[in-house]
Amino acid sequence: MKRVQGWFATHVYHAPLGRGWEALNRELLVECRQISGVDAAGRRWSRSSYPGGYTSYGSMDQLHRMSSTFMELGRRLDRHVRAYARSLDWDLGGRRLGMTDCWVNIMPKGVAHGLHLHPNSVVSGTYYVRTPRGCAGLKFEDPRLSRFMAAPPRRADARPMYRTHVTYPARAGHVTLFESWLRHEVAANPAGSERISISFNYDWA
Repeated sequence: MKRVQGWFATHVYHAPLGRGWEALNRELLVECRQISGVDAAGRRWSRSSYPGGYTSYGSMDQLHRMSSTFMELGRRLDRHVRAYARSLDWDLGGRRLGMTDCWVNIMPKGVAHGLHLHPNSVVSGTYYVRTPRGCAGLKFEDPRLSRFMAAPPRRADARPMYRTHVTYPARAGHVTLFESWLRHEVAANPAGSERISISFNYDWA
């Protein structure tokens, strides 16, 4: 056995959705904007909980059950979630992971999404519909951070596995998956136009 070994890995999955994502994104972009236009309850909720931006999380969070376009996205995401589950060596006992929630996020310039996690879910993720050049990525926090206590800070050139935060770029047509207990955030969007994404949760059915 090696003197020093790594344990307790935290895995994040990032991959392109697959063929035909451009056409799907064109349809999703239209629907995301239509949803934000008609969702008065969501706009009210966003004013206090998503200042400056719009999210349907507090009003319309079952979009995969309401729209054929979002249903198609869900079908395409399913295979990525299955691949991610296999990589984690999960024993699902013959059960499956199914999408439970799906909602839109629209972040104009200057809008941020604070540090949070997704309770009561197993896998969470984001799919990117529109990502202007220079827009903010998805930042993850080392889940052990609160237990470091008197540990010295990491060097600026620390290897990736030892960093306390990592940011995955936001790329249209790409999906990022993570275990729902992993805290994450989106910094204030520096781009001059809207960053549009679709977030979702999967649970063990």
